[in-house]
Amino acid sequence: MRARYRVPLGITAVATAGLLYSAGFEARSFRLRRVTVPVLPSGMRPLRVLQVSDIHMVSGQRKKQRWLRSLAGLRPDFVINTGDNLSDPEGVPEVLDALGPLMEFPGAYVFGSNDYYGPKLRNPARYLLEKTSGRHGLNGNAPAVGAIHNPWEDLRDGFEEAGWLNLTNTRGILKVEGVSVELTGLDDPHIKRDRYTKVAGGPSGVADFSMGVVHAPYLRSLDAFTADGYPLILAGHTHGGQLCIPFYGALVTNCDLDTDRVKGLSTHTSEGHTSYLHVSAGCGTNRYTPVRFACPPEATLLTLVGRN
Repeated sequence: MRARYRVPLGITAVATAGLLYSAGFEARSFRLRRVTVPVLPSGMRPLRVLQVSDIHMVSGQRKKQRWLRSLAGLRPDFVINTGDNLSDPEGVPEVLDALGPLMEFPGAYVFGSNDYYGPKLRNPARYLLEKTSGRHGLNGNAPAVGAIHNPWEDLRDGFEEAGWLNLTNTRGILKVEGVSVELTGLDDPHIKRDRYTKVAGGPSGVADFSMGVVHAPYLRSLDAFTADGYPLILAGHTHGGQLCIPFYGALVTNCDLDTDRVKGLSTHTSEGHTSYLHVSAGCGTNRYTPVRFACPPEATLLTLVGRN
């Protein structure tokens, strides 16, 4: 009789240990990724860009808040926030407090779906089903019903009071110690709020350097930015796959981007042009799935240097 239960009990023990590790340790094991990207015009001084993404703040997450505040010690030239700051309608004050030291630096932001709407409990297996069917977010699925509306206006007001640029389907220019950086942003493609026609045409030529910013790296957005000649695109949304298989990688991206580019630096090609793409794995999770495995939470310090 004992032998009959030995294997199931062993599997249960391993699964329990994995869950405790992924929720209790790895989901709070914050890391800084450092990346060098050769995109600047020849002769231009390097720029240090801190990208934060997918904070998914839940009220009371003190360790995450302390870590975010500590990032100001990096002294970046500017900060890019690629969205999904919230996973709790009550989390706006804690997001603004945690990002307060970073808002002392020039910065810009786009929103993600979780800034607009509160999370809902869902079966994680749906991400695999959406991958196989090619449907993600509102891109092929039915509109959300009974969604919780987050106070995103308060978040916007806090960012803008600090001087951060709102890149919601628009352009803006940051002045960084004598260098001008043009930023072109989109609202979240995951819920079909992107309007590339409003910003189409590529870099205006009035700035020293131009780049694209979007929350979810859907191919239509990456294609448009790249075809228009932006040398660098920053995105988030994927959580790096969140639950990955060691030595294999991510199973899903929660959009139509391939899993080989689920996080980190890669390239994207469209209409004969090639751009660098950086996808942040983010530093949070949906409040209903507070686990990460083989994919620790992160922010990224990108050092932009002259083209080779």
